[in-house]
Amino acid sequence: MDWDSTPTQLKESVWEFPPSHKWPANDVVGRGGDLSPETLIYAYQNGIFPMVTNDEFEDQEAMDLVWWSPQKRGVVPLDNLLTTRSMRRSAKKFEVRVDTCFEKVMRGCAAPIRDHGWITEEFVEAYVQLHKLGYAHSIEVFDENGLLAGGLYGVRFGKLFAGESMFHLLRDASKVALMALVEMMKKSEMTLLDVQWLTPHLESLGAVAIPREQYLRQLSVAVTQ
Repeated sequence: MDWDSTPTQLKESVWEFPPSHKWPANDVVGRGGDLSPETLIYAYQNGIFPMVTNDEFEDQEAMDLVWWSPQKRGVVPLDNLLTTRSMRRSAKKFEVRVDTCFEKVMRGCAAPIRDHGWITEEFVEAYVQLHKLGYAHSIEVFDENGLLAGGLYGVRFGKLFAGESMFHLLRDASKVALMALVEMMKKSEMTLLDVQWLTPHLESLGAVAIPREQYLRQLSVAVTQ
């Protein structure tokens, strides 16, 4: 399904997270559960996202499924994206497409050579299913030869886009994807671009960190519109 399609109606999640005022004083909200579409969308609606731990187990099958809500949440204000001359030049060289190769983008983000990889085969299968249902989307950047040079993917619900990961094979490709995403969000009158944690790289592009409670208030507005 494409960017503007109406997502498939889902059943209620069989899992329930505690209310935010009962969350621990760290970034972890819970452990376990599953990656069904109902669970994932319920989590995003409540400011929570899944990742697996990868520091305790070598066997991917033994990794813990952990649900996170950072106390300092990374967001990109849509009017605050910082673009360089290099990024703007690259945008003219690349071709941007949307939702034409979602799984390829995910697998680019999951490349084994990347440090701290957490995108397991289970995650790929789960988010590909979300994509088919109209909730997960990819922004793809192709070079002049029609080869995938980079991109990003995430979950859209209401006026929220929850960015999950990005990758690049050519310089500025992932940044061009982010530029395109911000423009698409503006045209769709979306309000909240979540990037999970603030990193130096994201900060250089205009991302900021806001307190968790502030994020949850903005989220509440975004997902109900």
